[in-house]
Amino acid sequence: MKENEKRINESSKHEQLDHYRVDDSGKDLTTNQGLKMSEDEFSLKAGERGPTLMEDFHFREKITHFDHERIPERVVHARGYGVHGEFEVYESMKKYTKAKFLSEAGKKTPVFVRFSTVVGFRGSADTVRDVRGFATKFYTEEGNYDLVANNMPVFFIQDGIKFPDIVHAIKPEPHNEMPQASGAHDTFWDFVANNQESAHQVMWLMSDRAIPRSYRMMQGFGIHAFRFVNEDGKAHFVKFHWIPKLGVHSLVWDEAQKIAGKDPDYNRRDLYDAIEKGDYPEYELGVQIIEEKDEHNFDFDILDSTKIWPEEDVPVQIIGKMTLNRNVDNVFAETEQVAFHPGHVVPGIDFTNDPLLQGRLFSYTDTQLIRLGGPNFHEIPINRPVCPFTNNQRDGYHRQTINQGKVAYHNNSLAANTPATVPKEQGGFEHYQEKVEGRKVRARSESFKDHFSQAKLFWNSMSEPEKMHIKQAFAFEVGKVKNKAIRQQVVDMFANVDLELATAFAKDIGATPPAKGGSSVTKSSPVLSQENTMKTAVTRKVGVILNNGFNDMDVKTIFDTLKEVGLHLEVISEKQGEVTGENGVQIMVDHTFTTTDSVVYDALYIVGGNGENKKFHMETTKFLHEAFMHYKPIGATHDGKKWLVENEMATSKGVVATDDINKFATLFVEAIAAHRHWDREII
Repeated sequence: MKENEKRINESSKHEQLDHYRVDDSGKDLTTNQGLKMSEDEFSLKAGERGPTLMEDFHFREKITHFDHERIPERVVHARGYGVHGEFEVYESMKKYTKAKFLSEAGKKTPVFVRFSTVVGFRGSADTVRDVRGFATKFYTEEGNYDLVANNMPVFFIQDGIKFPDIVHAIKPEPHNEMPQASGAHDTFWDFVANNQESAHQVMWLMSDRAIPRSYRMMQGFGIHAFRFVNEDGKAHFVKFHWIPKLGVHSLVWDEAQKIAGKDPDYNRRDLYDAIEKGDYPEYELGVQIIEEKDEHNFDFDILDSTKIWPEEDVPVQIIGKMTLNRNVDNVFAETEQVAFHPGHVVPGIDFTNDPLLQGRLFSYTDTQLIRLGGPNFHEIPINRPVCPFTNNQRDGYHRQTINQGKVAYHNNSLAANTPATVPKEQGGFEHYQEKVEGRKVRARSESFKDHFSQAKLFWNSMSEPEKMHIKQAFAFEVGKVKNKAIRQQVVDMFANVDLELATAFAKDIGATPPAKGGSSVTKSSPVLSQENTMKTAVTRKVGVILNNGFNDMDVKTIFDTLKEVGLHLEVISEKQGEVTGENGVQIMVDHTFTTTDSVVYDALYIVGGNGENKKFHMETTKFLHEAFMHYKPIGATHDGKKWLVENEMATSKGVVATDDINKFATLFVEAIAAHRHWDREII
């Protein structure tokens, strides 16, 4: 009887749930209130290039629902790591902006920076192929200013109303919640093929920029056009750039995948260790500035977030330097509770009508309300400004301020109408008075419709190795797509960028190569290629393979020389403890072959010794082959040279083998500074 009741109850429960099971395919698109919508691509604006209007109930419902979809980790940028530092201005920017933190040369401002991946959950790996966040909070005397940047200067979409769509598409597929932290699946590429404004961003995502070697070697871009406004009320359009002093460098894909398994914390560990060692990461802040009168003088719309401002057309002016010099004391209290928002501005910095930026100005505050438990997230220590804040806001979840007095409204006479507003002449913020007119429309300006010219510009700017990596990335990512029709759509789409590119990966994924296509753009921008970046060996990590009986006098001299130029050495051997040289010199072992791997080093230095056995020989050979296949610099002296001869690598590019210790050190440092040796013949 009880079993029958149980089956009946289970059946009833199943039937109750049937009401909530909905298949959206083939249905009309409606709001959550059942209202059919005629448009879902564009937010409501005052004119095609005007600002987004607050009355856009559809946008607000869609973005609000999206912002509240995850509890409690961030919907995007969940996997992050934060550090403290300071920003110093090189020269006064008063000509362009009245922002005080940019007002005088030498002025310093404390900052907090959070680096992150976009797609993966908080427990995902650091080295996945993804866009990286680069968010900076400036604690200025006029309030907090947040520069919420990415390591790529463009984005997938042009309008904030589509942000839920791109994230839903690239996140794990909902029926099985796979794959984690990856775009290599059907829904992402279906979105790309059917939303072709994503073409430029996808080219960056398939490039080496998507797998940075280190947060210390990664650019940051504000993406949007903002405004600088000076004391006279004159405005200029501005874009922001963070440029790492160590240059911009990346992993190779096979290496990135292996690191994800060997050390999923690779990028955050690298950042933490560098700061602990005193190798403080440095980034220069650059700005691109366009006068308002030149807004329409380009072959692209400067408010389109899927476009860059080519540096050949709009040079980058370096105006300051940021130094990251202190790790957090508590990751949750600081890194996880920090709240960024592009709407956190100071006098002298204002917005434009970029429709993606306009959407973000609403979305971020809404997101913090659910993530951080209410409207008082600004009172959490990491978010609290260094200047006082006073207003008539009261109560709410997690209120920390104990407000005195009985007046909490404006206007009032009981408190002499305080807190009082501040005239702009005395530092009060006033929005830039841009003239706006137009019909209320859900539309996009015609000037936003070219989706392929800058994607082609990016392709033209790549070196041959970088182009090869992009082809391989497309072959891997699109090759993971199960639906053959989607694969073909992607091939056909990117034929509009470059016929050679589309043909190459079409053959790899079993799609039909395009018969025609390709953009006619011939322009290139050399600064987009990482081959043209700063090259230095400073702070690079070298794995040194040692065993008992090594030539200790020469090796000690080489160690001292390499350390003097800023390299960090880790000794690898069979066992923990110490290895002893032929003259009795002892060197501490940092890792065994079991506790580390060649992929976590920038270079290998193989010394060996006379205490070798079969296992040592096999493990060293494995390390050597992996480093060689990843185009890394390899050095060998004394007993170590036999591995290079044995594996026919001694004369290969980026391989240094000599017992002349002064010559070795010089050549090895040069090889490490080059980062990778792409012209190496892989055997």
